[in-house]
Formats: sequence, C-alpha cells, structure tokens
Amino acid sequence: MVTVAKFLDVSEGLQPNQFAVGSKEEITSISDLDETYKQLMDKPLACVMAVMGGDGRPNLTPMWFDYEGDKVLINCANQRKKTEWIRATPQVTILIMNPENMYHWMSLKVTVDREISEDDPTDGPWVTEQLNRIWQKYIGEGDEYGLRDPSFEERRTLFECRVDKIATFGQPG
Repeated sequence: MVTVAKFLDVSEGLQPNQFAVGSKEEITSISDLDETYKQLMDKPLACVMAVMGGDGRPNLTPMWFDYEGDKVLINCANQRKKTEWIRATPQVTILIMNPENMYHWMSLKVTVDREISEDDPTDGPWVTEQLNRIWQKYIGEGDEYGLRDPSFEERRTLFECRVDKIATFGQPG
C-alpha cells in the first residue's frame, strides 16, 4: 500500500487551508494514480532527485524519470557521487513538476530495494536496455544512450526502488 497525500491547491480559486494536505488515500499500485498525476511520470519531464550528500545535506540533481510496474528506476554512472550517496542512504525523494504549470506536481518518496550492476552476468543487460529506453524517451534519437564518458569505460548501476509515499498537487491547466 502506498499513501497518497493530496494537497489542496488554488486551481479552482482560493480556499481555507490551501496548500495543506486536504485528504489522504491508500493505493495498491502506482498504476492506480489519478491520470492527472500519472501523466507526469509518463511524459519526458525532467525530475529533481534529492539524496543525502556526504556533508549530511540534501543534494538535488535534475535527471530523467523512469519506472516499470510499481518500481521507480534510477540509473546512475558508477563513478558519480550520487551513486555512492544512494548506497549510503537508500531513501530518495523525487519531484516531477509540470513545466507549463508549476502548481501541478507530484513528489515520490522511494526506498532502494535492489541494486543491479551493468556488469552483472544475469541482469546487467537489463541495466543497459533500460538506459537505452529512457534515452529514447527523452532524446528520441539513436538506439543507444549517447552520453557515456568517453575518457573511460563508463559502467552503470540501476537502483530499483519501491514507492513509500506520494504527494500530489494541482491540475495540468
């Protein structure tokens, strides 16, 4: 079960306690989300990922968003600090905001359930396939991810995350 906190917003005019949680509901799957918010996950919108940095403060990173079934997928290059930070503190918060209306957003609090290396003999190919799939979603050109660091043989890690809590706000238009 995932708790969805629905914030009161101003899309239909001013109201008492606006910008506070108006209601909560339990859903069994992120596929049960209202289409108003599910579309934020399905469109090629950048998200902001927050992880705890090495200095104990949140580190915010804009990145591509992906999910499969009920798992949020975070694909990172092994050499990046955020990969180390996710391993150290496997709780991540993700914000997806509608670029056409900043008052339409969704926040997901997730926890890493599984880490898969691109070099894993069994599941490693899926890490590469997922990276190529989100490359297509966001860039739409070429069949393979085109931003690997050319100075060395960059390897990737895929973090499969369960969704713990969701907060929603606003309407698309």
